[in-house]
Amino acid sequence: MSILAGIVFGFVAWFLLRCIAGGIYTVNQNERAVKTSFGRADRIPGAFTTADPISDPLNDEEKQRYKYPQVRVIMPGGPYFKLPWQKIHKVSIATQTVSMAYDPETPSANQGGTVVEAVTKDQLNTGLTGQIRYRVSERNLYAYLFGVKFPIAHVMGYFISVLRERIATFEAPADPSVPEAARGAGISINDLRKNLRDLNEHMVRECSSSDARYGIVLEASLITGIDPPADVESALAAINTAHNMVSSDISLAQAAADQRIELSKRAAEIETLKAQAEVQPLVSLAGQLSELKRAGEGTLGAYVRSVRLGLFSQAQQVVQETKR
Repeated sequence: MSILAGIVFGFVAWFLLRCIAGGIYTVNQNERAVKTSFGRADRIPGAFTTADPISDPLNDEEKQRYKYPQVRVIMPGGPYFKLPWQKIHKVSIATQTVSMAYDPETPSANQGGTVVEAVTKDQLNTGLTGQIRYRVSERNLYAYLFGVKFPIAHVMGYFISVLRERIATFEAPADPSVPEAARGAGISINDLRKNLRDLNEHMVRECSSSDARYGIVLEASLITGIDPPADVESALAAINTAHNMVSSDISLAQAAADQRIELSKRAAEIETLKAQAEVQPLVSLAGQLSELKRAGEGTLGAYVRSVRLGLFSQAQQVVQETKR
């Protein structure tokens, strides 16, 4: 009987020690936690991610596919207590940075996770380098912990597929400061290099649904390098040099033409002003003569005699015709 009592006492002591000592836990400041009981997460009844704003970028079909239950998130602090049949899943929500060429499942892929290869619209194979910043979404911990087996692998695959599609169809917006004759068809790699900021912003917009899909928030895309193969770089440099020379010549010709047009406009304005200056006294004189004529027949004759006298007083010699 004493042996059985010892066994019972030992079991009770072990159970209490397991519940009390092993059931106490804390959550760090940069962590969030989810509690499961017999493998089932502690959910919020009737709450799903489709009702959360993170699902706004999804269409109706995608909302049905990525419909995850909302779970109760344990915030930083403690100590907390759990029962032996419960398990705590802790997740760091700190922002992390990885190479955009990183493949979690095959680290040796993409030249050891350093370069992503993509094909441009003019069939040039180019390599892209850069980084992405991401963090775990605390508003969709269910997808990250239980809905997707390897969330970061899904996010990286989704990001690279969107990036390659964008590279293959990218067209630079027209620059109004460049003459239309100098624009030409353009070179896709040049266009991409000039519009890196727009490309990064496009990637962030297109991947804004990653937290609703996989429970990971893509905070920034930092594409820093777009480089063609070495054998293409020299040819591309020659093309760029020729293109720049043509653009410079066209710009100079257009500037010279604009200058000549401006000079012609000014010359026409000057001649117009001169003509107006010559016509104005004649118009004024005609108006005065009309007024004099309306005043009476003798008035116009008196005016003519007065003008003649003024001219005679200024002349040094006067030749007058006489009748014989």
